[in-house]
Amino acid sequence: MAAQRTPNAPSLTEHQAQQPVDRWSLVIAAGLLSFVAMLDMNVVNLALTDISAGLHVSPGVAQWAVLGYQLPLVALLLPAGRWLDQVGTRSALLLAVGCFALCSVLAACAPWAGWLIAARLFQGAFGAVLFVLMPVLAATSVRPELRGRAMSVPATLGPLGAVTGPVVGGLLLDHLGWRAIFLVKLPVCLAAVLIVRRHAPRRGGLRPPDRASLGDAALIGAAVAAVLLGLTLAPEAPQWLLLALPAVPLVLLWLRRPGGRPVAEVLRAAGTAGVNASVLALAAGFAACHYLLAQHLRGPRGESATATALTMLAFPLGMVLAGRIGGRLADRWGTRPTALTGAAVTTLGLALLVPLDAGWSAPDIAARLALAGAGMGLNGGPTQALVMSASPPGKLATAGSAVQLARSLGFALGPALATAAALAGSRDTTGTRAGIALAALVAATAVVLLAPHHRGNHSDRSSRS
Repeated sequence: MAAQRTPNAPSLTEHQAQQPVDRWSLVIAAGLLSFVAMLDMNVVNLALTDISAGLHVSPGVAQWAVLGYQLPLVALLLPAGRWLDQVGTRSALLLAVGCFALCSVLAACAPWAGWLIAARLFQGAFGAVLFVLMPVLAATSVRPELRGRAMSVPATLGPLGAVTGPVVGGLLLDHLGWRAIFLVKLPVCLAAVLIVRRHAPRRGGLRPPDRASLGDAALIGAAVAAVLLGLTLAPEAPQWLLLALPAVPLVLLWLRRPGGRPVAEVLRAAGTAGVNASVLALAAGFAACHYLLAQHLRGPRGESATATALTMLAFPLGMVLAGRIGGRLADRWGTRPTALTGAAVTTLGLALLVPLDAGWSAPDIAARLALAGAGMGLNGGPTQALVMSASPPGKLATAGSAVQLARSLGFALGPALATAAALAGSRDTTGTRAGIALAALVAATAVVLLAPHHRGNHSDRSSRS
């Protein structure tokens, strides 16, 4: 049975049709929230040792400050998309941002580990809503012919937050302590709330999720938890990978339910299943390489935290510079060719890092990272626009949630895959090379998935219509 919509709450597609002017302030708000949400996924990693010491818990317990955020975030992306197709964008966004900020304050004030983990679990749930809403807000705030340019803003600032997270975290840890890393997001959240309250149209209200959505969330959450727990524990003992096996029947069961059918419909539309797979592959390759290079610079090379941060910043700088170019090229030449070019450039940048040598200077590494980052900047916005332009009527949030799920899974899986490949080689530079080679190979699959085919031309035409 089709989900009922709140009275006077137009669908996101209707919202786009009724939008008479371009509201770039809302696109900026979407970019700010994308930055802060992705920063949160990475900034806590550096603080785990400090959290362990400060709350007097083991490193394994402290790690749940990260897992407690990632698990509900990934698990709730698709159910959140279904819910957001039924409610008002403005109301949902204000609720999600406000609760996300409140959870940040609660995490910073945590007197013990259980409090911190609970705050992070709730924050991940509201973060899932934000992840789905950010591309929707950007896509519905401008005319269709400007969508590629608009989508490049959150698609560029999101990964920028992921990469700069360790840099910001290091500075805060050195000067203010681990609690400050949870508070750094508050000014950005406040700015986004003020923009949305002033400029977002008042259309539609809120309604609680139905039982079917809650059941879908339970199935997806259990499946994602099984996979991530298996990957997290596998480095200590490979048999922990068996934990991931129950994920298969759980996903199959979910696909037979009403909540799974709209997602399957979105993934089949205009070949977007392959596009979503390319997003996952490129995110996993990027995350794996970023993780391994940071470990290499801080470990065998013995670089300082500041020097490592400056070297790694080459990636987001290349991404930012190419991001707006990617949006303009997509609006002029088409989304799929631009996205394909970006994936190829990223793969080339990662491949150039495979012969990593101890004699390489910081600029040698930074130049290759900048090239890979430029490719990510070219790819992000056009890929997002390609998927959302092909969305069936009334399924814009579901399409956005599928893309965000693919990207989030890539960010979560990348470091685990890189670690396994590096340990299979060795613990020195040879192992790092093996991990980077795997990262480049994974990124190369995105090129194959985005290669033009008989359905790609339709997608490009629809994105410019």
